[in-house]
Amino acid sequence: MLDLQRLRALHAVSVHGTVGAAAVALGYTSSAVSQQIAKLERETRTVLLEREGRGVRLTDEAHQLVRAARELLAIVERAETELEERRGVPAGRLTIAAFASAARGLMPPVLADLARRHPALDTRLTEIDPHLSVDLVAKGAVDLVVAHDWDIAPLPAPAGVDQAVVGDDLCDLLVPEGHPFAGRAAVRREELGGERWICQPPGRVCHEWLVRTLRAAGHEPEIVHQADENPTLVALVAAGLGIALIPRLGRGPLPAGVVEVPLDPIPVRRLYALWRTGAARRPAIAETVRTLREHWPAVSAHAPR
Repeated sequence: MLDLQRLRALHAVSVHGTVGAAAVALGYTSSAVSQQIAKLERETRTVLLEREGRGVRLTDEAHQLVRAARELLAIVERAETELEERRGVPAGRLTIAAFASAARGLMPPVLADLARRHPALDTRLTEIDPHLSVDLVAKGAVDLVVAHDWDIAPLPAPAGVDQAVVGDDLCDLLVPEGHPFAGRAAVRREELGGERWICQPPGRVCHEWLVRTLRAAGHEPEIVHQADENPTLVALVAAGLGIALIPRLGRGPLPAGVVEVPLDPIPVRRLYALWRTGAARRPAIAETVRTLREHWPAVSAHAPR
């Protein structure tokens, strides 16, 4: 008989692409995931993973098992949802994926509140890019996602995934002290041409927003420095190396030498909670979404201005 946990490990590798990433998502060590899959290979007398460069490739037999695993995990999820619904109390493990600034600025008080009010609920947080996280929740790799989009880059919600708005996060232009924009009451987007920009790499939502917005205003952005983390972007601005557009959530206090200037109109990114439609009745999902929305006004009110 096939072991569900071993199938879960194989399914995680197929979704996340590597044994290491699957281990992080499952809360195990890489060694533990490898051992689970090795046992599954012995049980099925089948090679499931093959080395490919520094990573692994699933064999055809592995893909067949993954399809079966997906169906079995969906059945288990429905059963767990029904039991939790009957009890009426949030319980069991709830895996959550959130983008970096939400993981830093929003999730700590939310998770602490859930732990205090619902001791039977075991929440597990993973930080991940918002566009990747939507695919993970659709495939059943995580239970709930906190993601965001921008006005010109809407977040797609695939079939079978529900969503709820958590709140709106405002963004500001950060410039070095002494920059011509410093001290201005506001700066219009049409004035942003000819600036040296610091932003996240291509493929990230913030990068795409910046490029599309400047091009719509008739400017080709000159991006001189790129970094994944907002604190790094702020440090580069503080060094006088360019200007950046940074959301308020999770930003923290600005260092000396950095001035915040509002854009007109102010850019807004909207935060969402997303979950699989089949899990909508689960009390843990409903309570987590409610807690996210409950904490948002206080979190956004304390964000830097």
